[in-house]
Amino acid sequence: MKRPAWWPAKRRPSRLSLRTRLLCLSIALVAVGLLGTGVIVTTALRGYLQDRVDDRLVLTGQIAARVAPPADTPPSVQALSVLGDTTVTYLDDDGATSRAFDTSTAPPGGGPELPALDHAAVLAHEGHPFTVPAKGGDHEWRVIALTQPAQVFPPERAEDRGSVVVATSLDEVDRTVTKTRNLSLTVGAALLAVLTAAGWFAVRSGLRPLTRIEETATAITAGDYSHRVPELVAPHTEVGHLTACLNQMLDRIDTAFQARAEAEARTRRFFVDAGHELRTPLVGIKGYTDLYRMGALPTREDIDQTMTRIAAESERLTRLVEEMFLLARLDEEAATGQEPTLALDLAPMDLRTLAADALHDVRALDAARRITLTGPGGGKPATAPAVADEARLRQVVTNLIGNAVIHTPPGTPIRIGVGTVRGRAVLEVADEGPGLTPAERDRVFDRFYRTDDSRARTTGGSGLGLAIAHALVAAHDGRLTLDTAPGQGCTFRIELPLPDASHRADTDGSA
Repeated sequence: MKRPAWWPAKRRPSRLSLRTRLLCLSIALVAVGLLGTGVIVTTALRGYLQDRVDDRLVLTGQIAARVAPPADTPPSVQALSVLGDTTVTYLDDDGATSRAFDTSTAPPGGGPELPALDHAAVLAHEGHPFTVPAKGGDHEWRVIALTQPAQVFPPERAEDRGSVVVATSLDEVDRTVTKTRNLSLTVGAALLAVLTAAGWFAVRSGLRPLTRIEETATAITAGDYSHRVPELVAPHTEVGHLTACLNQMLDRIDTAFQARAEAEARTRRFFVDAGHELRTPLVGIKGYTDLYRMGALPTREDIDQTMTRIAAESERLTRLVEEMFLLARLDEEAATGQEPTLALDLAPMDLRTLAADALHDVRALDAARRITLTGPGGGKPATAPAVADEARLRQVVTNLIGNAVIHTPPGTPIRIGVGTVRGRAVLEVADEGPGLTPAERDRVFDRFYRTDDSRARTTGGSGLGLAIAHALVAAHDGRLTLDTAPGQGCTFRIELPLPDASHRADTDGSA
Protein backbone atom coordinates (compact mmCIF):
# COMPACT_ATOMS: atom_id res chain seq x y z
CA MET A 1 0.00 0.00 0.00
CA LYS A 2 1.40 3.35 -1.03
CA ARG A 3 1.90 5.87 1.77
CA PRO A 4 -0.16 9.11 1.36
CA ALA A 5 1.76 12.33 0.76
CA TRP A 6 0.56 13.78 4.06
CA TRP A 7 1.68 10.72 6.04
CA PRO A 8 4.88 11.44 8.00
CA ALA A 9 7.94 9.61 6.83
CA LYS A 10 9.08 6.72 8.98
CA ARG A 11 12.01 7.70 11.13
CA ARG A 12 15.07 5.57 11.18
CA PRO A 13 16.05 4.29 14.60
CA SER A 14 18.91 6.21 16.14
CA ARG A 15 22.27 4.44 16.13
CA LEU A 16 23.42 6.33 19.21
CA SER A 17 22.75 5.10 22.71
CA LEU A 18 20.52 7.04 25.08
CA ARG A 19 23.56 7.91 27.21
CA THR A 20 25.36 9.43 24.21
CA ARG A 21 22.30 11.33 23.03
CA LEU A 22 21.66 12.81 26.46
CA LEU A 23 25.30 13.82 26.81
CA CYS A 24 25.41 15.41 23.33
CA LEU A 25 22.18 17.29 24.00
CA SER A 26 23.43 18.56 27.36
CA ILE A 27 26.79 19.64 25.95
CA ALA A 28 25.10 21.34 23.00
CA LEU A 29 22.85 23.32 25.35
CA VAL A 30 25.81 24.29 27.53
CA ALA A 31 27.83 25.32 24.45
CA VAL A 32 24.96 27.46 23.16
CA GLY A 33 24.60 29.03 26.61
CA LEU A 34 28.32 29.81 26.86
CA LEU A 35 28.43 31.18 23.33
CA GLY A 36 25.39 33.35 23.91
CA THR A 37 26.83 34.60 27.20
CA GLY A 38 30.13 35.43 25.48
CA VAL A 39 28.39 37.35 22.72
CA ILE A 40 26.32 39.33 25.22
CA VAL A 41 29.34 40.09 27.41
CA THR A 42 31.59 41.24 24.52
CA THR A 43 28.78 43.32 23.02
CA ALA A 44 28.07 44.97 26.36
CA LEU A 45 31.81 45.53 26.96
CA ARG A 46 32.29 47.15 23.56
CA GLY A 47 29.31 49.41 24.18
CA TYR A 48 30.64 50.39 27.60
CA LEU A 49 34.15 51.16 26.31
CA GLN A 50 32.78 53.08 23.35
CA ASP A 51 30.58 55.19 25.67
CA ARG A 52 33.66 56.08 27.73
CA VAL A 53 35.54 57.00 24.56
CA ASP A 54 32.59 59.16 23.51
CA ASP A 55 32.54 60.96 26.86
CA ARG A 56 36.21 61.84 26.58
CA LEU A 57 35.82 62.63 22.89
CA VAL A 58 33.05 65.16 23.60
CA LEU A 59 35.13 66.79 26.34
CA THR A 60 38.17 67.05 24.06
CA GLY A 61 36.05 68.42 21.22
CA GLN A 62 34.46 71.08 23.40
CA ILE A 63 37.89 72.24 24.60
CA ALA A 64 39.37 72.20 21.07
CA ALA A 65 36.39 74.18 19.72
CA ARG A 66 37.14 77.03 22.12
CA VAL A 67 40.74 77.35 20.92
CA ALA A 68 41.63 79.31 17.83
CA PRO A 69 43.69 77.28 15.34
CA PRO A 70 47.33 77.83 16.44
CA ALA A 71 50.39 77.24 14.41
CA ASP A 72 51.50 74.37 16.65
CA THR A 73 49.59 71.76 18.67
CA PRO A 74 48.00 73.62 21.59
CA PRO A 75 49.11 72.36 25.01
CA SER A 76 45.50 72.16 26.13
CA VAL A 77 44.71 69.72 23.33
CA GLN A 78 47.79 67.67 24.12
CA ALA A 79 46.86 67.61 27.83
CA LEU A 80 43.22 66.61 27.28
CA SER A 81 43.84 64.05 24.60
CA VAL A 82 44.16 61.09 26.95
CA LEU A 83 42.51 58.67 24.60
CA GLY A 84 45.70 57.55 22.93
CA ASP A 85 45.63 57.98 19.16
CA THR A 86 43.74 61.25 18.64
CA THR A 87 43.67 63.80 15.84
CA VAL A 88 42.32 67.38 15.95
CA THR A 89 41.41 68.97 12.62
CA TYR A 90 40.21 72.57 12.07
CA LEU A 91 37.98 73.11 9.05
CA ASP A 92 36.57 76.22 7.43
CA ASP A 93 32.92 76.56 6.55
CA ASP A 94 33.50 74.88 3.19
CA GLY A 95 35.03 71.80 4.85
CA ALA A 96 38.62 72.52 3.83
CA THR A 97 41.33 71.68 6.37
CA SER A 98 43.01 74.74 7.87
CA ARG A 99 44.99 73.06 10.64
CA ALA A 100 45.52 69.40 11.69
CA PHE A 101 47.23 68.11 14.83
CA ASP A 102 48.07 64.51 15.84
CA THR A 103 48.78 63.47 19.40
CA SER A 104 50.61 60.40 18.12
CA THR A 105 53.55 60.45 15.80
CA ALA A 106 51.86 58.13 13.31
CA PRO A 107 48.09 57.71 13.45
CA PRO A 108 47.17 53.99 13.10
CA GLY A 109 45.79 53.08 9.72
CA GLY A 110 46.86 56.43 8.30
CA GLY A 111 44.29 58.35 10.35
CA PRO A 112 40.51 58.58 9.97
CA GLU A 113 38.82 58.71 6.58
CA LEU A 114 36.77 61.86 7.23
CA PRO A 115 33.73 62.55 5.09
CA ALA A 116 32.99 65.96 3.58
CA LEU A 117 32.27 68.18 6.60
CA ASP A 118 31.17 71.65 5.52
CA HIS A 119 29.29 73.92 7.90
CA ALA A 120 25.92 72.30 7.11
CA ALA A 121 27.27 68.76 7.60
CA VAL A 122 28.78 69.70 10.96
CA LEU A 123 25.45 71.15 12.08
CA ALA A 124 23.71 67.97 10.90
CA HIS A 125 25.78 65.83 13.26
CA GLU A 126 24.77 68.11 16.14
CA GLY A 127 27.82 67.25 18.19
CA HIS A 128 27.05 63.52 18.36
CA PRO A 129 30.01 61.13 17.90
CA PHE A 130 29.99 58.88 14.84
CA THR A 131 32.24 56.16 13.47
CA VAL A 132 34.39 56.29 10.34
CA PRO A 133 36.90 53.81 8.90
CA ALA A 134 40.64 54.34 8.90
CA LYS A 135 42.38 55.31 5.70
CA GLY A 136 44.15 51.95 5.80
CA GLY A 137 40.80 50.18 6.40
CA ASP A 138 42.01 47.87 9.19
CA HIS A 139 40.14 49.47 12.07
CA GLU A 140 37.72 52.32 12.97
CA TRP A 141 37.84 55.83 14.42
CA ARG A 142 35.34 57.61 16.57
CA VAL A 143 34.71 61.23 15.40
CA ILE A 144 32.92 64.31 16.72
CA ALA A 145 32.46 67.56 14.75
CA LEU A 146 31.67 70.88 16.45
CA THR A 147 31.34 74.47 15.22
CA GLN A 148 33.57 77.04 16.88
CA PRO A 149 31.77 79.83 18.75
CA ALA A 150 32.24 83.42 17.49
CA GLN A 151 33.63 84.71 20.79
CA VAL A 152 36.71 82.51 20.39
CA PHE A 153 38.09 84.75 17.56
CA PRO A 154 38.94 88.42 17.79
CA PRO A 155 37.23 90.68 15.28
CA GLU A 156 40.31 90.79 13.08
CA ARG A 157 40.25 86.94 12.76
CA ALA A 158 36.54 86.47 12.39
CA GLU A 159 37.05 84.99 8.92
CA ASP A 160 39.10 82.12 10.49
CA ARG A 161 36.08 80.79 12.44
CA GLY A 162 35.00 77.37 11.25
CA SER A 163 34.64 73.84 12.70
CA VAL A 164 36.78 71.48 14.67
CA VAL A 165 36.83 67.70 14.17
CA VAL A 166 38.26 65.46 16.88
CA ALA A 167 38.86 61.77 16.04
CA THR A 168 39.99 59.02 18.40
CA SER A 169 41.10 55.57 17.30
CA LEU A 170 39.07 52.56 18.49
CA ASP A 171 42.10 50.32 18.14
CA GLU A 172 42.49 50.00 21.92
CA VAL A 173 38.78 49.21 22.32
CA ASP A 174 39.01 46.57 19.59
CA ARG A 175 42.05 44.99 21.21
CA THR A 176 40.32 44.89 24.60
CA VAL A 177 37.16 43.35 23.13
CA THR A 178 39.17 40.86 21.09
CA LYS A 179 41.21 39.83 24.11
CA THR A 180 38.05 39.43 26.17
CA ARG A 181 36.39 37.38 23.42
CA ASN A 182 39.43 35.12 23.04
CA LEU A 183 39.62 34.66 26.80
CA SER A 184 35.92 33.81 26.91
CA LEU A 185 36.33 31.26 24.12
CA THR A 186 39.33 29.67 25.83
CA VAL A 187 37.69 29.51 29.22
CA GLY A 188 34.44 28.32 27.64
CA ALA A 189 36.22 25.55 25.72
CA ALA A 190 38.03 24.42 28.86
CA LEU A 191 34.82 24.55 30.88
CA LEU A 192 32.99 22.64 28.13
CA ALA A 193 35.64 19.92 28.21
CA VAL A 194 35.38 19.64 32.01
CA LEU A 195 31.58 19.56 31.83
CA THR A 196 31.72 16.92 29.12
CA ALA A 197 33.82 14.65 31.32
CA ALA A 198 31.68 15.34 34.39
CA GLY A 199 28.49 14.94 32.34
CA TRP A 200 29.62 11.55 31.08
CA PHE A 201 29.98 10.22 34.62
CA ALA A 202 26.79 11.97 35.77
CA VAL A 203 24.70 10.57 32.90
CA ARG A 204 26.25 7.14 33.40
CA SER A 205 25.39 7.26 37.10
CA GLY A 206 21.92 8.63 36.41
CA LEU A 207 21.15 5.88 33.89
CA ARG A 208 22.48 3.11 36.10
CA PRO A 209 18.93 2.12 37.16
CA LEU A 210 18.03 1.70 33.48
CA THR A 211 21.12 -0.46 33.06
CA ARG A 212 19.93 -2.58 35.96
CA ILE A 213 16.52 -2.83 34.29
CA GLU A 214 18.22 -3.99 31.10
CA GLU A 215 20.22 -6.59 33.04
CA THR A 216 17.06 -7.77 34.78
CA ALA A 217 15.21 -8.09 31.46
CA THR A 218 18.14 -10.07 30.04
CA ALA A 219 18.13 -12.41 33.04
CA ILE A 220 14.38 -12.94 32.76
CA THR A 221 14.71 -13.61 29.03
CA ALA A 222 17.27 -16.27 29.92
CA GLY A 223 14.69 -17.92 32.21
CA ASP A 224 15.52 -16.49 35.66
CA TYR A 225 12.04 -15.25 36.65
CA SER A 226 13.11 -14.58 40.24
CA HIS A 227 15.41 -11.71 39.19
CA ARG A 228 14.30 -8.23 40.32
CA VAL A 229 15.39 -4.67 39.61
CA PRO A 230 17.43 -3.30 42.55
CA GLU A 231 15.99 -0.14 44.11
CA LEU A 232 18.84 2.34 43.62
CA VAL A 233 16.81 5.59 43.81
CA ALA A 234 14.04 7.00 45.96
CA PRO A 235 10.57 5.56 45.26
CA HIS A 236 9.01 9.00 44.61
CA THR A 237 11.27 9.65 41.58
CA GLU A 238 10.35 8.66 38.03
CA VAL A 239 12.96 5.90 37.88
CA GLY A 240 12.03 4.74 41.38
CA HIS A 241 8.35 4.57 40.42
CA LEU A 242 9.28 2.70 37.22
CA THR A 243 11.40 0.26 39.26
CA ALA A 244 8.54 -0.40 41.68
CA CYS A 245 6.06 -0.95 38.82
CA LEU A 246 8.45 -3.30 37.01
CA ASN A 247 9.09 -5.31 40.17
CA GLN A 248 5.35 -5.61 40.78
CA MET A 249 4.85 -6.73 37.20
CA LEU A 250 7.70 -9.24 37.53
CA ASP A 251 6.20 -10.56 40.77
CA ARG A 252 2.91 -11.16 39.01
CA ILE A 253 4.64 -12.76 36.03
CA ASP A 254 6.69 -14.98 38.34
CA THR A 255 3.58 -15.92 40.29
CA ALA A 256 1.73 -16.65 37.05
CA PHE A 257 4.54 -18.84 35.75
CA GLN A 258 4.78 -20.69 39.06
CA ALA A 259 1.02 -21.19 39.09
CA ARG A 260 1.19 -22.41 35.51
CA ALA A 261 4.00 -24.81 36.34
CA GLU A 262 2.12 -26.08 39.38
CA ALA A 263 -1.05 -26.46 37.30
CA GLU A 264 0.85 -28.40 34.67
CA ALA A 265 2.39 -30.59 37.38
CA ARG A 266 -1.05 -31.18 38.91
CA THR A 267 -2.47 -31.99 35.50
CA ARG A 268 0.29 -34.50 34.79
CA ARG A 269 -0.14 -36.00 38.25
CA PHE A 270 -3.91 -36.10 37.72
CA PHE A 271 -3.61 -37.99 34.45
CA VAL A 272 -1.12 -40.42 35.98
CA ASP A 273 -3.29 -41.03 39.05
CA ALA A 274 -6.52 -41.14 37.08
CA GLY A 275 -5.01 -43.58 34.61
CA HIS A 276 -3.79 -45.76 37.46
CA GLU A 277 -7.17 -45.70 39.19
CA LEU A 278 -9.06 -46.41 36.00
CA ARG A 279 -6.68 -49.15 34.97
CA THR A 280 -7.20 -51.17 38.16
CA PRO A 281 -10.91 -52.02 37.59
CA LEU A 282 -10.40 -52.30 33.85
CA VAL A 283 -7.61 -54.85 34.34
CA GLY A 284 -9.87 -56.85 36.66
CA ILE A 285 -12.75 -56.77 34.17
CA LYS A 286 -10.46 -57.77 31.31
CA GLY A 287 -8.93 -60.61 33.38
CA TYR A 288 -12.32 -62.10 34.23
CA THR A 289 -13.54 -61.84 30.64
CA ASP A 290 -10.33 -63.52 29.43
CA LEU A 291 -10.96 -66.37 31.86
CA TYR A 292 -14.47 -66.78 30.52
CA ARG A 293 -13.31 -66.65 26.90
CA MET A 294 -10.59 -69.26 27.53
CA GLY A 295 -13.11 -71.62 29.14
CA ALA A 296 -11.57 -71.41 32.59
CA LEU A 297 -15.02 -71.12 34.22
CA PRO A 298 -16.47 -74.60 33.84
CA THR A 299 -19.33 -74.41 36.33
CA ARG A 300 -22.29 -72.10 36.70
CA GLU A 301 -21.11 -71.14 40.17
CA ASP A 302 -17.75 -69.98 38.77
CA ILE A 303 -19.52 -67.91 36.14
CA ASP A 304 -21.82 -66.30 38.72
CA GLN A 305 -18.89 -65.40 40.99
CA THR A 306 -17.01 -63.94 38.04
CA MET A 307 -20.02 -61.88 36.96
CA THR A 308 -20.38 -60.60 40.53
CA ARG A 309 -16.76 -59.49 40.54
CA ILE A 310 -17.14 -57.88 37.11
CA ALA A 311 -20.22 -56.01 38.35
CA ALA A 312 -18.32 -54.83 41.43
CA GLU A 313 -15.43 -53.57 39.35
CA SER A 314 -17.88 -51.92 36.92
CA GLU A 315 -19.60 -50.15 39.80
CA ARG A 316 -16.24 -49.05 41.12
CA LEU A 317 -15.27 -47.78 37.67
CA THR A 318 -18.62 -46.01 37.26
CA ARG A 319 -18.33 -44.41 40.69
CA LEU A 320 -14.79 -43.22 39.90
CA VAL A 321 -15.84 -41.72 36.56
CA GLU A 322 -18.81 -39.98 38.19
CA GLU A 323 -16.56 -38.53 40.89
CA MET A 324 -14.12 -37.23 38.29
CA PHE A 325 -17.00 -35.77 36.28
CA LEU A 326 -18.40 -34.11 39.41
CA LEU A 327 -15.02 -32.53 40.19
CA ALA A 328 -14.73 -31.31 36.60
CA ARG A 329 -18.12 -29.59 36.81
CA LEU A 330 -17.24 -28.01 40.15
CA ASP A 331 -13.95 -26.76 38.71
CA GLU A 332 -15.75 -25.25 35.74
CA GLU A 333 -18.20 -23.50 38.04
CA ALA A 334 -15.38 -22.04 40.17
CA ALA A 335 -13.31 -20.98 37.14
CA THR A 336 -16.00 -19.34 35.01
CA GLY A 337 -17.99 -17.61 37.74
CA GLN A 338 -21.08 -18.04 35.57
CA GLU A 339 -24.20 -20.08 36.17
CA PRO A 340 -23.39 -23.19 38.23
CA THR A 341 -22.79 -26.28 36.13
CA LEU A 342 -23.74 -28.36 39.20
CA ALA A 343 -27.35 -27.74 40.11
CA LEU A 344 -27.73 -27.40 43.89
CA ASP A 345 -31.19 -27.86 45.37
CA LEU A 346 -30.86 -25.16 48.03
CA ALA A 347 -33.37 -25.07 50.84
CA PRO A 348 -33.43 -24.03 54.52
CA MET A 349 -32.22 -26.83 56.78
CA ASP A 350 -30.54 -27.56 60.10
CA LEU A 351 -27.20 -29.33 60.27
CA ARG A 352 -28.41 -31.17 63.41
CA THR A 353 -30.30 -33.50 61.08
CA LEU A 354 -27.08 -34.50 59.33
CA ALA A 355 -25.29 -34.85 62.69
CA ALA A 356 -27.98 -37.22 64.03
CA ASP A 357 -27.88 -39.35 60.85
CA ALA A 358 -24.07 -39.44 61.00
CA LEU A 359 -24.32 -40.75 64.57
CA HIS A 360 -26.41 -43.71 63.34
CA ASP A 361 -24.07 -44.27 60.38
CA VAL A 362 -21.06 -44.68 62.66
CA ARG A 363 -22.92 -47.17 64.86
CA ALA A 364 -23.93 -49.12 61.77
CA LEU A 365 -20.35 -49.22 60.45
CA ASP A 366 -18.66 -50.07 63.75
CA ALA A 367 -20.94 -50.71 66.71
CA ALA A 368 -17.95 -51.11 69.03
CA ARG A 369 -16.86 -47.50 68.67
CA ARG A 370 -17.72 -44.87 71.24
CA ILE A 371 -19.58 -42.08 69.43
CA THR A 372 -20.66 -38.78 71.03
CA LEU A 373 -22.74 -35.84 69.81
CA THR A 374 -21.59 -32.45 71.13
CA GLY A 375 -21.39 -28.84 70.18
CA PRO A 376 -18.42 -27.46 68.16
CA GLY A 377 -15.33 -28.21 70.23
CA GLY A 378 -17.42 -29.84 73.00
CA GLY A 379 -20.37 -28.87 75.15
CA LYS A 380 -24.00 -29.33 74.18
CA PRO A 381 -25.11 -29.54 70.55
CA ALA A 382 -27.00 -26.54 69.29
CA THR A 383 -29.02 -25.51 66.28
CA ALA A 384 -27.07 -24.81 63.08
CA PRO A 385 -29.39 -23.33 60.42
CA ALA A 386 -28.19 -23.11 56.82
CA VAL A 387 -29.45 -22.85 53.26
CA ALA A 388 -27.96 -25.84 51.45
CA ASP A 389 -28.50 -28.90 49.31
CA GLU A 390 -29.14 -31.55 51.94
CA ALA A 391 -28.32 -34.46 49.62
CA ARG A 392 -24.92 -33.00 48.69
CA LEU A 393 -24.06 -32.16 52.29
CA ARG A 394 -25.12 -35.64 53.33
CA GLN A 395 -22.65 -36.94 50.73
CA VAL A 396 -19.94 -34.81 52.36
CA VAL A 397 -20.73 -35.95 55.91
CA THR A 398 -20.93 -39.59 54.83
CA ASN A 399 -17.49 -39.27 53.25
CA LEU A 400 -16.05 -37.75 56.43
CA ILE A 401 -17.61 -40.45 58.61
CA GLY A 402 -16.32 -43.22 56.34
CA ASN A 403 -12.88 -41.60 56.30
CA ALA A 404 -12.80 -41.51 60.12
CA VAL A 405 -13.94 -45.15 60.43
CA ILE A 406 -11.60 -46.54 57.78
CA HIS A 407 -8.41 -44.65 58.65
CA THR A 408 -8.45 -45.04 62.43
CA PRO A 409 -7.86 -48.18 64.48
CA PRO A 410 -10.99 -50.16 65.54
CA GLY A 411 -12.57 -48.82 68.69
CA THR A 412 -11.17 -45.30 68.25
CA PRO A 413 -13.72 -42.76 69.66
CA ILE A 414 -15.43 -40.40 67.22
CA ARG A 415 -17.12 -37.11 68.11
CA ILE A 416 -19.70 -35.26 66.01
CA GLY A 417 -20.13 -31.59 66.88
CA VAL A 418 -22.85 -29.26 65.61
CA GLY A 419 -23.79 -25.66 66.42
CA THR A 420 -23.04 -22.05 65.58
CA VAL A 421 -19.62 -20.39 65.94
CA ARG A 422 -18.87 -16.73 65.14
CA GLY A 423 -21.94 -16.33 62.97
CA ARG A 424 -21.47 -19.53 60.94
CA ALA A 425 -23.17 -22.93 61.05
CA VAL A 426 -20.61 -25.60 61.98
CA LEU A 427 -20.57 -29.39 61.78
CA GLU A 428 -17.48 -31.30 63.01
CA VAL A 429 -16.33 -34.89 62.59
CA ALA A 430 -13.46 -35.55 65.00
CA ASP A 431 -11.54 -38.73 65.80
CA GLU A 432 -8.77 -39.63 68.23
CA GLY A 433 -6.67 -41.48 65.67
CA PRO A 434 -2.98 -41.11 64.85
CA GLY A 435 -3.48 -37.75 63.10
CA LEU A 436 -1.49 -36.37 60.16
CA THR A 437 1.80 -34.58 59.71
CA PRO A 438 1.82 -30.96 58.45
CA ALA A 439 2.89 -32.13 54.96
CA GLU A 440 0.03 -34.64 54.82
CA ARG A 441 -2.44 -32.08 56.13
CA ASP A 442 -1.51 -29.63 53.36
CA ARG A 443 -2.26 -32.22 50.68
CA VAL A 444 -5.18 -34.06 52.21
CA PHE A 445 -7.72 -32.32 49.90
CA ASP A 446 -5.65 -32.95 46.75
CA ARG A 447 -7.11 -35.31 44.20
CA PHE A 448 -5.91 -38.91 44.22
CA TYR A 449 -3.85 -38.20 47.32
CA ARG A 450 -3.61 -40.98 49.92
CA THR A 451 -1.51 -40.79 53.06
CA ASP A 452 -0.60 -44.46 52.70
CA ASP A 453 0.02 -45.45 49.09
CA SER A 454 0.91 -48.99 50.08
CA ARG A 455 -2.50 -49.96 51.44
CA ALA A 456 -5.02 -51.77 49.28
CA ARG A 457 -7.41 -49.93 47.05
CA THR A 458 -10.34 -51.48 48.83
CA THR A 459 -9.45 -49.63 52.00
CA GLY A 460 -7.55 -46.71 50.61
CA GLY A 461 -10.21 -45.63 48.12
CA SER A 462 -9.55 -43.55 45.01
CA GLY A 463 -8.31 -40.46 46.82
CA LEU A 464 -11.16 -38.30 45.46
CA GLY A 465 -13.55 -38.35 48.43
CA LEU A 466 -12.07 -35.44 50.38
CA ALA A 467 -11.44 -33.46 47.20
CA ILE A 468 -15.14 -33.82 46.30
CA ALA A 469 -16.19 -32.94 49.84
CA HIS A 470 -14.03 -29.82 49.80
CA ALA A 471 -15.44 -28.75 46.41
CA LEU A 472 -19.06 -29.35 47.44
CA VAL A 473 -18.69 -27.27 50.60
CA ALA A 474 -17.03 -24.49 48.56
CA ALA A 475 -20.00 -24.61 46.16
CA HIS A 476 -22.20 -23.70 49.16
CA ASP A 477 -19.99 -20.61 49.86
CA GLY A 478 -18.61 -22.45 52.85
CA ARG A 479 -15.29 -24.02 53.72
CA LEU A 480 -14.03 -27.40 54.85
CA THR A 481 -10.96 -27.31 57.11
CA LEU A 482 -8.83 -29.86 58.92
CA ASP A 483 -7.26 -29.46 62.37
CA THR A 484 -4.74 -32.22 63.02
CA ALA A 485 -1.33 -33.08 64.43
CA PRO A 486 0.58 -36.33 64.87
CA GLY A 487 -0.95 -38.30 67.77
CA GLN A 488 -3.85 -35.83 68.23
CA GLY A 489 -6.38 -37.16 65.75
CA CYS A 490 -8.20 -35.30 62.96
CA THR A 491 -11.04 -32.80 63.19
CA PHE A 492 -12.82 -32.00 59.91
CA ARG A 493 -14.94 -28.87 60.24
CA ILE A 494 -17.72 -27.80 57.83
CA GLU A 495 -18.54 -24.07 58.08
CA LEU A 496 -21.51 -22.59 56.21
CA PRO A 497 -22.91 -19.05 56.24
CA LEU A 498 -26.06 -18.51 58.27
CA PRO A 499 -29.22 -17.81 56.26
CA ASP A 500 -30.57 -14.28 55.98
CA ALA A 501 -33.76 -13.05 57.63
CA SER A 502 -36.15 -14.37 54.96
CA HIS A 503 -34.59 -17.84 55.04
CA ARG A 504 -34.67 -17.91 58.86
CA ALA A 505 -38.37 -17.06 58.74
CA ASP A 506 -38.97 -19.96 56.37
CA THR A 507 -37.02 -22.29 58.66
CA ASP A 508 -38.99 -21.19 61.72
CA GLY A 509 -42.27 -21.58 59.85
CA SER A 510 -41.45 -25.08 58.71
CA ALA A 511 -40.39 -26.05 62.23
